Amino acid sequence: MMKLTFLGTSSGTPTRHRNVSGLAVQTVLGPDWFLVDCGEGTQHRVLQTPLSLNDLAAVCITHVHGDHCYGLPGLLASAGMNKRTKPLKLIAPLPVWEWFEATRALTDLHLPYEVEHVDLGGPSLVYEVPGLRIESHALLHRVPSHAYRMQVETRRVRLKADALRAIGLPPGPAWRALQQGEDVPFNGGVLRSADYTETQVETAAAVMGGDNAEPALLHDACKGAQLLVHEATFTQEALDKVGPGPMHSSARLLAEFAQAAEVPNLILTHFSARHQNEEGMAALMAETQAHYWGNAFLANDLDVFELDAAGTLARGADGPRP
Repeated sequence: MMKLTFLGTSSGTPTRHRNVSGLAVQTVLGPDWFLVDCGEGTQHRVLQTPLSLNDLAAVCITHVHGDHCYGLPGLLASAGMNKRTKPLKLIAPLPVWEWFEATRALTDLHLPYEVEHVDLGGPSLVYEVPGLRIESHALLHRVPSHAYRMQVETRRVRLKADALRAIGLPPGPAWRALQQGEDVPFNGGVLRSADYTETQVETAAAVMGGDNAEPALLHDACKGAQLLVHEATFTQEALDKVGPGPMHSSARLLAEFAQAAEVPNLILTHFSARHQNEEGMAALMAETQAHYWGNAFLANDLDVFELDAAGTLARGADGPRP
C-alpha cells in the first residue's frame, strides 16, 4: 500500500555514499507521490529513480535545518523547467516558507505552477484526499521539528459469490453490476447490491520523523501504525560523548521506544558520518536488536521498502544492500 524510496540517509552533510535527508513515499492510490524533506542534492537522487516531479503532490519539510531543506528551490525550479503546471503543496514550518519566498524573489525564480504553503503551526491534519491522511506531530530538537504520519485506506467491494450461486445467478454482467453498486432484476424481483456485496477496508500507516531527541513524543502518532522511520544519528556511546547539545536520538533510544510502542517495523536513517562504515553500521544494528524485537532495517540511499495492507515490510530489489 506504500512504497518508500530513501533519497538521502546521512545526517548533517553528504558523504561519498549517502546524501542528506530525503524520503519519497508512493501509495496504491495513484501516481501522486510525497517527499519528506529535501536536503541539498535531492533532485539528483530523484533522477536515479522512476519518480517524476510532475507527479509530486506535496513536499513535507520536518524542520528548517539545511540538510532537510536546502534542496527545495532547485527541485521546484527543475519541476517548472520540466513543464509542470499543476499546483504543489509545501507543508513546512513558516521559516522554511519565508526562506523559499526570499530565494524565489532574489533569484528571479518564476514557477509555472502554484506552490501552496501549509503551515505546521496550525491543525495537525495537513493533507487529506480520499484514502489518504497526513498529520504532523511535534518533536524535540534545537528548532521546532515535526514527524508526519501517513495513513492510506483502500476499500474493495467483494461479491458474496456463494450466495449468488445459491440463488442460481451465474457469473457474468449481473455480477459486475452488483459489484459496482447497481441493483439487478432477477426472476421477477430485484437483487440489491447491498445484500450481495461486502466492503473490505484495508489500512496502512507509517510515521516518518524529523530530527528528534525524544522518540516517546511519537507515542500517539504510532498508535495503529505498522512502520516507524526515524533518525538514529548516533550509537548510545557516541551520543553520551557528544552530550545533549545536538538533540538527536541514538539507536538504543529509538529501539526502546519502538519496542514499548509495539511498532512492528522500524527503519533507522540519518546516520552520523562517524558510523558510516561497516563497523559503525554493525554497531547501530546490534544496539537496535538488543532492545527491539520487531523487524529492523538500516536504510541506505536508494533503498526501496514496500509496506502492504497486512503490515508486512519488505526491502525491494531496487536499492543497494549494506
